[in-house]
Amino acid sequence: MQNVSKPPALVLPPHGAVAMRIKGSTTSSGERLSQTKSMVIPDLETPQKPINRHRRNQSQHNVGQGLQFHVDLQGEYLNKAKISEGGKKLRKNWTSSWVVLCSGELHFYKESKQEALANLKPGCKPDGVDLCGAVIDWTSEKSSRKNVFQITTRSGDEFLLQSDDYATISKWHDAIKRAVDKSSSGDARPGGGKATIVRSNSTECLTRQASDSTKIKAKEPKPENRRSIMFKLNYSASDSADKNGVKNRLKKFISRRPSMKTLQEKGLIKDCVFGCHLLTLCQREGTTVPRFVQLCVKEVEKRGLEADGIYRVSGNLSTIQKLRFLVDQEEELNLGDSQWEDIHVITGALKMFFRELPEPLFPFRFFDAFVEAIKTKEQKQKIQALKKLVHQLPKPNHNTIKLLFHHLQRVLTKSRQNLMSSQGISIVFGPTLMWPELDTGNMAVNMVYQNQIVEFMLIECQEIFGPEGK
Repeated sequence: MQNVSKPPALVLPPHGAVAMRIKGSTTSSGERLSQTKSMVIPDLETPQKPINRHRRNQSQHNVGQGLQFHVDLQGEYLNKAKISEGGKKLRKNWTSSWVVLCSGELHFYKESKQEALANLKPGCKPDGVDLCGAVIDWTSEKSSRKNVFQITTRSGDEFLLQSDDYATISKWHDAIKRAVDKSSSGDARPGGGKATIVRSNSTECLTRQASDSTKIKAKEPKPENRRSIMFKLNYSASDSADKNGVKNRLKKFISRRPSMKTLQEKGLIKDCVFGCHLLTLCQREGTTVPRFVQLCVKEVEKRGLEADGIYRVSGNLSTIQKLRFLVDQEEELNLGDSQWEDIHVITGALKMFFRELPEPLFPFRFFDAFVEAIKTKEQKQKIQALKKLVHQLPKPNHNTIKLLFHHLQRVLTKSRQNLMSSQGISIVFGPTLMWPELDTGNMAVNMVYQNQIVEFMLIECQEIFGPEGK
């Protein structure tokens, strides 16, 4: 009888354990491969922490917990103005917003965060600014207010933040600066930015070998999964390198670009008339009333006082823009030329000049005082209050307002021919000459006071300003 060898007895592993034999490859000491639900490829230089195998719900996400950073600030009311969107300039409009700094983003709410989130419609998100790659700096040129700093995002949006309390605005400036620096430093990771894949429910780490000679034969992942992992690795590394390269090029460009003064001296940039501060323009021209205003007033009084709907009727916009371009280029201007034959083009350009002043002809700080003065019921007290305010204005503002109101009074004397009443003129010039610095939402109420102030000052022009020659 032949001696038949029996097969070796099958030894079952302990309950819950998985045994896997690795064939055909020698590995360096200390390297092990274990089959897990998901895997982590950490940095080679980062030592692995011992893994607790008894807590099945432990997530390997905590490997990167120490790398996360949060520069958060609780909400606070600040004054905010958006002056550019995607590189396109916007009209500066200050609003009071509840500002929250959270996880490298700046969120703006109209009221406190709790109230705003309670009133927020489903699917809507609050206004936010991504601070990654942003530039933040103090500025005194973009606003006449004090304690203002500017935030410029990678997408070309520009914001101004301001507070009357320097300690408050300085605290926000420093916190946002730190958030910008940390978010722009590169996705701060140890190991020189090497890619790390982290998946939930991971309980073990698999060391990725740098040497191609050492190979481990294990259960092959699906081809589509392999391609996905390699794509993420390559993309994250190249994306980080691109960001750093762009940032360095921008820094070199900004440091090498010439100053505004140098460009002006070379004649590459000329100071404009439209959109220039009234005080700056008058200092440059050596006058107390801008020359363009004087030319327009003189030309209207020469041939336009009896024109139907003077200042109410709009001129051709393209012709007005052409006139504006010539004025900004400091070309020799003759408003009696045939191309400016339509008097409404000249009046339209004059109104545009006043509308585009960075600060209105009635300065921001005087707006509330003029509104309180016009509320006075007694006629003489009202005149004295307005007269006192007018004489407190800066000299360029005072002299320009005086010239304009005496001119508008002469327009009013021809009301039978031009069909313009004091109320009609005030409707045109009220919002043009004065507006509040902060948009408090009472636009209709403000417009009523604007019109009343202009109309009353127009009627009582001699009492408030005195004779024109003085």
